Amino acid sequence: MTDRRLWSYKDIAAHIKVQPDTVRSYRKHGLLPPPDHVERGKPYWYADTVRAWVASRPGSRGRRAD
Repeated sequence: MTDRRLWSYKDIAAHIKVQPDTVRSYRKHGLLPPPDHVERGKPYWYADTVRAWVASRPGSRGRRAD
């Protein structure tokens, strides 16, 4: 089942435990995938897109849900 909730910078930041400005910087430097949706000029990503991006980031240890 796919997670189609849209996440903002704030949601992504909470997920990876950083400040929203850090996520904006990631996007500015091309480290964040392109947004899945843009509404009134604000970018949003599907939760599954963010989770896949997090899993593929360098230093990701492939944590398992035990």
